Amino acid sequence: MYICSTQKKYTNNRGLNATKNTISLKSIFLDFKEITKAGLAISVLFSSIAGYLLGVNNEHPFKWSVLLVLSIGGYCMVGASNAFNQVIEKDIDALMDRTKNRPVPSGRMSPKMALFVASLLTIIGISLLYTINAKSAMFAAISIFLYTSIYTPLKTVTSLSVFVGAFPGAIPFMLGWVAATGEFGIEAGTLFLIQFFWQFPHFWAIGWFLYEDYEKAGIFMLPTGKKDKGTALQVILYTIWLIIASLLPVLGYTGQLFISPIAAVLVFLLGLWMLFYAVKLYQLRTAKSARTLMLVSVSYISLLQIVFIVDKFLR
Repeated sequence: MYICSTQKKYTNNRGLNATKNTISLKSIFLDFKEITKAGLAISVLFSSIAGYLLGVNNEHPFKWSVLLVLSIGGYCMVGASNAFNQVIEKDIDALMDRTKNRPVPSGRMSPKMALFVASLLTIIGISLLYTINAKSAMFAAISIFLYTSIYTPLKTVTSLSVFVGAFPGAIPFMLGWVAATGEFGIEAGTLFLIQFFWQFPHFWAIGWFLYEDYEKAGIFMLPTGKKDKGTALQVILYTIWLIIASLLPVLGYTGQLFISPIAAVLVFLLGLWMLFYAVKLYQLRTAKSARTLMLVSVSYISLLQIVFIVDKFLR
């Protein structure tokens, strides 16, 4: 059952104070946003939309109906993963400052209700994506399974959980291409590769500045287990791999996914921008430098996708 967080005091006709539990639509909406991690889900959804716009062509023309279904289905896919995650980690979330006020650990929503929401979103998301094509639904199901059944349990066991989590995290970008074309080839694979390598500097930066909070719950995020030069060096190396993967489309070996030399220069400059802050993390090894890198990484992937899209439609 849903446990409402809103209480109103009133005075009965005997003049006595009493407390009345009320279910506020606003509180339900806010808790739904939080259990699906709406901000994260929307940013991930942007990747799917970008992949869709890159995939449309004369053979597979743009359709508003497909974009709408992809958007709703994609949100449900990400929201379901996040909701399942919060059910599984309810006890862990209660230990960390940044998560203890989430709907389940705070007691505003029961685990059964959260599980129902997660299951419903899974069914709706996969069903909607299936109406686009079977491959889209398949990749959505794989993403939810990997995130909830493998990545989430591994977080308290090994730092390799980040590697496992990079797979479902990289699916949305290529999912858009698959939704547009119905095919998984070198193009979708390249989009997957770009977002796969991006996961590592992004999540290690988060793991760095939230190290103490994660430590309370016994969650392993950093590759060496410590905020040291070894971890910072791996952040630099994976940022370099990200830059290389992002530039592959200019070489002409990635099928219909291609960017012009001008776009490649812009992508390279974006990569140098992110690499600069990865090096700063290596030099300073502070929570502030890690947080800055995280924010830069979010800007990097969004700007890269915009460059890819604009370049396609201006060529």
